[in-house]
Amino acid sequence: MIFEAFTWICLFLFFITIASFSIVSLSVFLLRLKPWCSCEICQSFVSSRWSLEFSNLCDWYSHLLQKSKTGTIRVHVLGNIITANPENVEYMLKTRFDNYPKGKKFSSILGDLLGRGIFNVDGHLWKFQRKMASLELNNLSVKSYAFEIVVSEIRSRLFPVFSSFAGKENGVLDLQDVFRRFSFDSICKFSFGLDPGCLKLSLPVSEFAVAFDLASKLSAERALTVSPLIWKIKRFFNLGSEKKLREAIKLVNVLAEELIKHKRNMDVSSHEDLLSRFMTNIDDDKFLRDIVISFVLAGRDTIASALTTFFLLLSNHPHVMLAIREESDQVMGSKTQDLASFKQLKEMHYLQAAVHESMRLFPPVQFDSKFCQEDDILPDGTFVAKGTRVTYHPYAMGRMETIWGPDCLEFKPERWLQDGIFKRVNPFEYPVFQAGFRVCLGKEMALVEMKIVALSLIRQFDIQMANPSHTLKFTPGLTATVKNGLPVFVQERNQ
Repeated sequence: MIFEAFTWICLFLFFITIASFSIVSLSVFLLRLKPWCSCEICQSFVSSRWSLEFSNLCDWYSHLLQKSKTGTIRVHVLGNIITANPENVEYMLKTRFDNYPKGKKFSSILGDLLGRGIFNVDGHLWKFQRKMASLELNNLSVKSYAFEIVVSEIRSRLFPVFSSFAGKENGVLDLQDVFRRFSFDSICKFSFGLDPGCLKLSLPVSEFAVAFDLASKLSAERALTVSPLIWKIKRFFNLGSEKKLREAIKLVNVLAEELIKHKRNMDVSSHEDLLSRFMTNIDDDKFLRDIVISFVLAGRDTIASALTTFFLLLSNHPHVMLAIREESDQVMGSKTQDLASFKQLKEMHYLQAAVHESMRLFPPVQFDSKFCQEDDILPDGTFVAKGTRVTYHPYAMGRMETIWGPDCLEFKPERWLQDGIFKRVNPFEYPVFQAGFRVCLGKEMALVEMKIVALSLIRQFDIQMANPSHTLKFTPGLTATVKNGLPVFVQERNQ
């Protein structure tokens, strides 16, 4: 009896201590963020007044950055500096790269899902993984293997799914869902040698894909909380969203561990997937899991996001779709049913321009943040205190007249062409694939995948939006995801 009473007293004191600590920590956090800031930006953010005029937070930020003389703003209540100034971007990603790492605050948000993966670390761990990934992803046989996977997925699954909906009355297909399934199957085959089968004709529910989606979504939502203390307390007590996140990550881990264990008992020297290649140099299975899960995250959602908004733009600009078809007919012939080869894709400059122009307006990753290690001053004169979050905003940068001219809001692939040849631009003006030392290693492979998928569908099908006048809204997440999907009608083309 006495022991039981003592136990309850200890538990009571424990909860009182935790509650007191939480209140004090939250108070210090709020004091540091200056929640009382009366500036127009902070008041509009705190009250959500911005939503009266803008459908998406990224559009409001774009509006503010367009009005700023320096292309930089402060959101005091978030302790965040946001910039669309190319000189600042180059300074962060190249000139003073070491002073603007991902930082522990960012790493803790995604740490449970990504662990020590390349997208969640700095320093020697990042350098080691980048060097290793660079050697693999620049390997010609790896590029060929990835291309073969995508081509096979298009022929055996993407086309049959589209054909099954073609011409059907009320046969509405969610294009975003299809692209997410397609890219998940493709990246899992490439990364693990695993086929989740998400794009089979029945469009089955994949337990792995659902768990992975949920883990990504809930991890991203951590960044939206008023204080990291909130989600950390929920994680400590295994409550609410943190309980769901733990369960989702557990399922992802179980599958990853089973795959790695299975491959350890095989001769992986003849296997071409990334996991098998990495296993020849890494003995730490948990580290392997972190590395490959990071590649799945990067290669799945970004591709699906880019393809979704590309077809959304094409639906409003049919002349661009016609120009892509005409170009492909010149390169491939008008009657061929074959998919484009790697060499033929390189000859299609207008297609390349259209894909880049689409991502200028709708980058898959709308913003990216770093944390300043030591007091600094950006090239535009903005003072940055140690520990401050600094965000560069590719979505807003694609809408800056100072970078793209007065027609910056127009979808014009021609701006990327010079005498009919695709021309590259300053990567710090177009940081869709990041730039500087952290530039995306899979950039070229991603572009090839986007182009072959887009071209194949454009040549085989007519695609029209089911709700052409609906307002485009994005859901919060690590990548740009269209809220409620992208419903379309599909018709097979008569060639």
